[in-house]
Amino acid sequence: MLTIEGQLIARDVRIVILAARFNELVVRNLVDGAVDALKRHGAGETDIHIVRVPGAFELPLAAQRLAKLRRYDGIAALGAVIRGQTPHFDFVCGECAAGLNRVSLEHGIPIGFGLLTCDTVDQAMDRAGGKAGNKGADAVLATLEMVSLLRRLEA
Repeated sequence: MLTIEGQLIARDVRIVILAARFNELVVRNLVDGAVDALKRHGAGETDIHIVRVPGAFELPLAAQRLAKLRRYDGIAALGAVIRGQTPHFDFVCGECAAGLNRVSLEHGIPIGFGLLTCDTVDQAMDRAGGKAGNKGADAVLATLEMVSLLRRLEA
């Protein structure tokens, strides 16, 4: 039986971290986790690029532009949307997820989904380096693995 999987190696891989500024306290921790994960898997300081956008809703457009540039092998999209008392949360989360998925499929580029969609700030902090781990690190590692897998499938 043949099993093909990607590897978690950041050397010779160009990953860009695309991060929303909204909910900066949470997102900063996601970015820190992603950077740490890249370094632990072989990325050098000069290999790590970070692009900032105003909020989660802007992530897909920036991802699309980055994908068109063909400078990067993968994108880790990070942000945090915390539920309020209006349906705004549902629109932002759904459109962001759909937009990032569309960009990934249209351009054939892996996009690690690191958008937290939480009911409370405490839940978000738990997922941004707290007791539930760091979803920024998880997103960048998924991106690395998919870059490697796609390369292996093309070989």
